[in-house]
Amino acid sequence: MNSLLKLQQLDARIHVCHAREKEIPKQKTKYLAVRERLAAELKEREQKVKTLDLEQRACEGDIEQKKTAILKYQQQLNSVKKNEEYTALLHEIDTVKKGILQKEERIIAIMVELDEARARLDVDRKRIAEEQKGLDKQCAEIDAELSEAVKQRQVLEVERPAIAVHVVGDLSAKYDRLRKKYPSGDVVVPMKEEVCSGCNMLMRPQIVNEILQGHKIHACQHCGRLLYHPDNFTEESAGKHEAASGVEA
Repeated sequence: MNSLLKLQQLDARIHVCHAREKEIPKQKTKYLAVRERLAAELKEREQKVKTLDLEQRACEGDIEQKKTAILKYQQQLNSVKKNEEYTALLHEIDTVKKGILQKEERIIAIMVELDEARARLDVDRKRIAEEQKGLDKQCAEIDAELSEAVKQRQVLEVERPAIAVHVVGDLSAKYDRLRKKYPSGDVVVPMKEEVCSGCNMLMRPQIVNEILQGHKIHACQHCGRLLYHPDNFTEESAGKHEAASGVEA
């Protein structure tokens, strides 16, 4: 039983390591979410500059087309003979010129917006780069913490066979089955007065007496955990009872 208790203590430490290995990567979730937000923010700023630049180019192209249209209308003025046609062409030319004026005004507004957007992009790009650098450092620290947790668990797992080999008989198989049933809790538990400390259920008097005598290892008839009495497994008495290997429910 003493070896079994040592094995349980070691397995509990290994279980804690496994739990840490699952939890530690979760710490990166919030940092990765911030990285995604920063990347989206930067993309939005870049898209703003790109959109304004494309709109300015489109306006400039539209102006050139309108100027070409004016030249065409002006050439037609020389060939028309009716006043109505002449007046209509003049009206078209005037409309196109107004359209050019509107586009030129829009280009001026775009240039102001573009200057502001580029300046903001430069500032945000530097800020985001610094924030991402900090996030990368924090993620690297988490990765290092995870690596250390894995190493600690591997060291404990190397120690396990040397302890497990002293768990004799079918006690080892019984213990392994219970570890699967109660992965996060003890499967070898002390009997407190006449109660199983694992499930807090009352034990039968005969079983209580046999556990107190320390001659047999009993499994709780309610939860299946292995029971022992602490007084029987002090440092002084550990060797005396170590040979007991039978498990009874």
